[in-house]
Amino acid sequence: MADLSRRSAHGLRLVVVTVLALLFLVPFYLLIRNGLATEADITSPGWSFIPKALQWGNFQELFSDPAVPMVHALWNSGVVAVATTAGTLLLASLAGYGLARIEYPYATQVFYAILGTLMVPAAVTFVPNFVLVSSLGWISTLRGLIVPMLFQAFAAFLFRQYFLGFPRELEDAARVDGLGHWATYWRVVVPNTRPVFAAVGTIVFIGSWNSFLWPLVIGQDRDAWTVQVALAGFTTAQSVNLHELFIAALVAVVPLLVVFLVLQRHIIAGVERSGIEG
Repeated sequence: MADLSRRSAHGLRLVVVTVLALLFLVPFYLLIRNGLATEADITSPGWSFIPKALQWGNFQELFSDPAVPMVHALWNSGVVAVATTAGTLLLASLAGYGLARIEYPYATQVFYAILGTLMVPAAVTFVPNFVLVSSLGWISTLRGLIVPMLFQAFAAFLFRQYFLGFPRELEDAARVDGLGHWATYWRVVVPNTRPVFAAVGTIVFIGSWNSFLWPLVIGQDRDAWTVQVALAGFTTAQSVNLHELFIAALVAVVPLLVVFLVLQRHIIAGVERSGIEG
């Protein structure tokens, strides 16, 4: 009886997980289905699970559309996301290491001040950041999209929590060999903390890639559009280009899926060891 009960519970969990997984896959199905359909297939009152004829030419139409520079937007998003991720990892990891390991006056107060910035709504700092970027002449430049996004308190907090649990014996051995804080961080700490770098890097990359409002305001010229701004270009006051919008959204999602699938093992390990799982 107990064995039957366990099998029933296992079967029930399997059914629930399967249903939830299918629900999460519905948006991806809609992207693929509508992206490879015609306008008539998308807007038709009669729904078909798969369009009668898949429109593979929608990809060519997307990348050759003169109204929306999709290729250039993808390139801009890639540059901005990679540069923002690399810069944030460097600055946040240094800040986190300093907060966790280097003793100095008012260290606790500095840490709480950094945490306090997490409570400030982004809308409050949006206008001052725009005024600063505008005064520097960075409107419609990649610098204006990247530099203000490099300083992220949450990333520094994650690194600090991770470094608190880092084995001090390794750092003590490095200091015995004559290494200072910087050399210890670069030659000992970084090579042994890849999971948290992967976890934080993935979070920052996804956030940067999906960012819309800041690139929309700063990227006023078409040459500075990111992929999210380009997606908005398919929706105008006069018309909505549905099939190109869906195929463009599908193309925009692919880099995120690749990054997540490649780094998912490190992401899970990094979050588990960062001290925030509870």
